[in-house]
Amino acid sequence: MALILVTGSSDGIGKGTARQLAAAGAEVIVHGRSKARTDAVAREIGAQVWLCDFSSLQAIRDAAPRLPRGIDVLVNNAGVYVAARGLTSDGYETTFQVNHLAPFLLTSLLLPTMSAKARIVNVSSAVHASGEIAFDDLMGERRFSGYGAYAQSKLANVLFTRELARRQGKATANALHPGVIGTKLLRAGFGGGYGGASVEEGAATSVYLAASPEVEGVTGRYFVGCREAQPSSRALDDRAAARLWEISERLCRMSGAGTRAVNEGEAQG
Repeated sequence: MALILVTGSSDGIGKGTARQLAAAGAEVIVHGRSKARTDAVAREIGAQVWLCDFSSLQAIRDAAPRLPRGIDVLVNNAGVYVAARGLTSDGYETTFQVNHLAPFLLTSLLLPTMSAKARIVNVSSAVHASGEIAFDDLMGERRFSGYGAYAQSKLANVLFTRELARRQGKATANALHPGVIGTKLLRAGFGGGYGGASVEEGAATSVYLAASPEVEGVTGRYFVGCREAQPSSRALDDRAAARLWEISERLCRMSGAGTRAVNEGEAQG
């Protein structure tokens, strides 16, 4: 029985992902910020609960040790769309931290204790194709739009996936576009005019990458509709991926700890 952590699974696509994986026989850990909502999902599908607020990097460091060792699959699904610029308790732009820095830090902390042949699944978006990593203005201090910040974070998800796959061999790492799904995030970012598909359809590719034997050993790729697809040219920029990784380590105040954790994870694999 696979042990799977799905972040951002108290609602939306994450909830659908957790429900489908649990129904398939996996032991699922549901994650959210709200205890009441996360507990309700866990009761519904028979899962464990992990509470953590991704707007605080210290909260991630404090909460990560409460997770069990030997996690087989980490689905980095949690994400936000914020129309107005705001800062987290760490002083970073909210979208960039929750959508990129949080999964970057969590993955680095968990990888050493994950099982051999583990899988890491990063939920990105087709919107990554219109994103650009503003290395001179990552936090949107000089120019900001909710869409631009979201697109940048989704591009960061794909770049992180590819660089993670390059830097270690313990776990596979793949990114995906879930489709245009009728969630709160879709309505917050794009208005009520977008109906969107069901969360069950949105969860399909995450579930495929988490559990299908067809993708065993496949790493560093991008998927749409349970099929490998070509990401944008910016997502294939190896220099940008390496630069983003190094900056992310500094922003997470890891001082190289992320690389050491990844290397340790490879050694343990």
